[in-house]
Amino acid sequence: MIVITYRIETTGSVEAMAEKIASDQSTGTFVPVPGETPELKARVAARVLAIRTLSDADRPSWPEAPAGHGPIRRAEADIAFPLDAIGTDLSALMTIAVGGIFSIRGMTGLRVVDLKLPQEYKAAYLGPQFGLPGSRRLTGVHDRPIIGTIVKPALGLRPHETAALVGELIESGVDFIKDDEKLMSPAYSPLKERVAAIMPRILDHEQKTGKKVMYAFGISATDPDEMMRNHDLVLEAGGNCAVVNINSIGMGGMAFLRKRSGLVLHAHRNGWDVLTRHPGIGFDFKVWQQFWRLLGVDQFQINGIGVKYWEPDESFVESFKAVTTPLFDQSDCALPVAGSGQWGGQAPETYRRTGRTTDLLYLCGGGIVSHPGGPAAGVRAVQQAWQAAVADIPLETYAKDHPELAASLKKFGSASE
Repeated sequence: MIVITYRIETTGSVEAMAEKIASDQSTGTFVPVPGETPELKARVAARVLAIRTLSDADRPSWPEAPAGHGPIRRAEADIAFPLDAIGTDLSALMTIAVGGIFSIRGMTGLRVVDLKLPQEYKAAYLGPQFGLPGSRRLTGVHDRPIIGTIVKPALGLRPHETAALVGELIESGVDFIKDDEKLMSPAYSPLKERVAAIMPRILDHEQKTGKKVMYAFGISATDPDEMMRNHDLVLEAGGNCAVVNINSIGMGGMAFLRKRSGLVLHAHRNGWDVLTRHPGIGFDFKVWQQFWRLLGVDQFQINGIGVKYWEPDESFVESFKAVTTPLFDQSDCALPVAGSGQWGGQAPETYRRTGRTTDLLYLCGGGIVSHPGGPAAGVRAVQQAWQAAVADIPLETYAKDHPELAASLKKFGSASE
């Protein structure tokens, strides 16, 4: 049995809307039809399990409320879909139980807020290949966050220019570097040339120091075969990670890639905001992320504390909890990646709000490369901020004996901002 929780908003009967979802998305149509027997309904029809009333809405999420309408009622409805009706195919699940519901009339808002899958889904999908344990093993980082950065500017740098910047970042002591999600294989920086310019620097540094910096190359492509050729370029050159724009390649592309992949798959969720930004419409992240974890995402970008975008801190906290909570067992958890305007100043709050854990990839772009002392000082400043956070020492106090952190606080603002 698959159980999905919908937050229904309507000027009519919430109970009637819940029953309509269950009917329309399983055996029902607008009139009774031949073959629609009680036995068939008992086997494959969805059914409403529970309805929990919420406070009324102040205004409709969709402008469908008639003039002079009454109160806009809201409730959460748990609806069960028999496994026989959907099976374990994720595209079927998305079509029947998630995607189709938004075309139903009579609601002024609708959001999918929870999803509970049966054990059969575990056997049907590979899940993460590396996740947290593999990411730690490949970076050699234990007992602290993996500290990462992004090649900036995101667009315009040619392969040799990118490689020069990467060389500086590698020497800085950073653990992880990634292509910006907007960089795949443009004419001025083809992936093949970028890999050829960057990987010798990474491998040379590994030879000298024993530390192999993880570099995530952007391999996304519409054609799965082309994406696999991109994957193979990276793997054959000695790389171990790839940025995948999951909304752009789709579930089929992700499944195709995961079955053949030897790389850590770092998921960027660009486009996700279209599905979630309105609080009364779309999906909660805890629902949507389950699809991608089953399909094999190893690392999942989820924004962070005090981000430069619209997402509130509580949304990050809930996203962090979602990707680190087992669907079936610990092996299907993804490594959470905190990013978007991060620098050392958010470390204490990130540590506190995520249950005092260091099991994350802490991704800073400008927060490292724009440090007044250069990228190496930027990396040390972020490391020092996390040392202070774990030791419960205020950043301003810790900065008195750590000049890189002090310079970072001066550059980016006080830790309380």
